Amino acid sequence: MKADNPLILAITAASGIIYGLRVLEFLLENNNKTELIISPKAYYIAKHELNLELCHSNDSIHKNITDFLKIKTNNLKTWLDDELWANPSSGSYKTRGMIIAPASMAVISAVAHGHAETLITRAADVCLKEKRPLTIVPRETPLNSIHLENMLKLSGLGANIVLPVLGHYTKMKTIDEGIDFITGKILDAHKIDNNLYERWHYE
Repeated sequence: MKADNPLILAITAASGIIYGLRVLEFLLENNNKTELIISPKAYYIAKHELNLELCHSNDSIHKNITDFLKIKTNNLKTWLDDELWANPSSGSYKTRGMIIAPASMAVISAVAHGHAETLITRAADVCLKEKRPLTIVPRETPLNSIHLENMLKLSGLGANIVLPVLGHYTKMKTIDEGIDFITGKILDAHKIDNNLYERWHYE
């Protein structure tokens, strides 16, 4: 897995859009080639949670997100979730795996049961079949038995399950510190070096 291969990032229709965007911000700031897929149902959540306007257009998504993050980059490629011919849908297209943040329970269920009917679920399926890293950030609570069984199945297939749970030992004081903590844990799970949070050290 070459360092200059792209990483796939998916944002799905669950609360916590900021986690995906903070991961994206880190990746682009550190010159990581990134292929972004956003579920159409997540457009409404982005508007509600962040006042970020998105519509079903690659050019618009690219512009509005880079404007939102205040980043100019040539390392971001955007795909629509219904573009099943896109690069991430093929196992012959080399990537550094995929992060889904946040991951809705509907997408987790589809991936766990092999229902690869969208680009997001197909790209995740490719990562599983090609034994590439797949990191999933579920956003739901409380969890019922169906949720837990689906996540257990994906964990057994090698996926990283990163619940957005805060480590209060860092004594964080702001929401941004909490977001960075979760983002750092997501990147850690995907074996991407970062210093976004204070790591445990006992003296």
